[in-house]
Amino acid sequence: MSDLFDLPFEEDDEPLADGEQPTADGRAAGGGASAPRRTLTVSELTVRVRDLLEGDLFEVWVEGELSNCKVWNNGHLYFTLKDDRSQLKGFMFRSSLRYLKFKPADGQHVIARGKITVYEPRGEYQIECQHLEPKGVGALQLAFEQLKERLQKEGLFDAGRKRPLPALPKKIGIVTSLDGAAIRDIIKVLQRRHANAHLVICPCRVQGQDAAPDVARALRQIGRVPGVDVVIVGRGGGSIEDLWAFNEEMVARAIGRVPVPVISAVGHETDYTIADFVADVRAPTPSAAAEMVVAGKDEFCGRIDRLHDRLLAAARARIQRLSRRVHVADSRPAFAGVPGRVAMRARHASELSHALARALRDRVAVRSRHLQHLDRQLQTFDAGRRLGALRTRLVGADGRLRGAAARRRDRARAQLQATAGRLESLSPLAVLARGYAVAWNADKSRVLRDAATVTAGDDIIVALSRGEIGAKVTKTS
Repeated sequence: MSDLFDLPFEEDDEPLADGEQPTADGRAAGGGASAPRRTLTVSELTVRVRDLLEGDLFEVWVEGELSNCKVWNNGHLYFTLKDDRSQLKGFMFRSSLRYLKFKPADGQHVIARGKITVYEPRGEYQIECQHLEPKGVGALQLAFEQLKERLQKEGLFDAGRKRPLPALPKKIGIVTSLDGAAIRDIIKVLQRRHANAHLVICPCRVQGQDAAPDVARALRQIGRVPGVDVVIVGRGGGSIEDLWAFNEEMVARAIGRVPVPVISAVGHETDYTIADFVADVRAPTPSAAAEMVVAGKDEFCGRIDRLHDRLLAAARARIQRLSRRVHVADSRPAFAGVPGRVAMRARHASELSHALARALRDRVAVRSRHLQHLDRQLQTFDAGRRLGALRTRLVGADGRLRGAAARRRDRARAQLQATAGRLESLSPLAVLARGYAVAWNADKSRVLRDAATVTAGDDIIVALSRGEIGAKVTKTS
């Protein structure tokens, strides 16, 4: 048995030739050397295992229950898939995680698609997950239920925060796509039922990958428009994937932050989205949303008509009652001369009215003449005319001042030029420029005016018009 452990376990025994006997170390007695033993390092073996797994299991589908599910600071998801007998570690990169419609959590039964890899530092095999979907329920439906439950706990669906629609909206905001049928249906209904309404349309994409940020942006913009009384947000019908932008959390929170009532009109009557629960009012279709907006006006106008009819009927009844009372009073003997006295009083009132009107006309005429007289007096003290005269005098004085300043400047310039000419003629530099020179002693401390002040061999400096010359005295005379 000890001979078995002397052989490399990864190599098979070589067959013996005819007539050869094995030796104690297991080699042929008269044969040559066997193949050399090959020893692998742990890293080399791990790499070979990794290459085998990644080559054969490049794409697999694995079903199991999530546990130890956590998103780390780098944005990657790490988890463990397990069943009743085994478990498999896995991870999902942030670039793939962002496309999931639901939030992975412990206890969820899921199906993962990915490839098997080996984590070399620990020698563990794991699955690099590229797609994850719930088992038994769609990812979109699970994401819908998760977001609905979370927002409901935050109180975003509470009835207490729902605002009533305005009775007579003057400015109506609309958030939808300009290419869809929803905007045409809304405008058609509003033109028919509320033609003088002011519409503010903020277009956005309502379908696709970037639709949710675009809808949230449009809601923020229309919320900042002054004077908007109510906002309609929605689109036409479609599949759950087409309507998914209105199930995103950013759209729900944008609806909750709009400062005016919001009507959600997404899809058909059977379609429900998160936006429907957050909005103040849900409309089954975009056309129904437009009818809800102007329903207040129709009800208001109907109420006015009913009050008008009631007021007219009450006035007619009161007039009839008073008319009967007048007829009854007029038929009594005590009131037989009343119409004549009333007629005399009416004539007297008419005469007094004419006299009063004539007196008022005369008084107004006197006041008007007095006013005209005061106006003529006021025109003699017209401030505009006086300002005009002062402006004319000011312009003349400004012209004279400018002329005097110019003449004074010309005289000063001429005087300066004459003085500069005289100064130039007396300048020693001008004398040097005519060919003369000035002789200095060696340190330029004294001008040489007498040849007796120097002796032969002394150094002197001769200053010319341009530059200086160093010289040596050879003789004096």
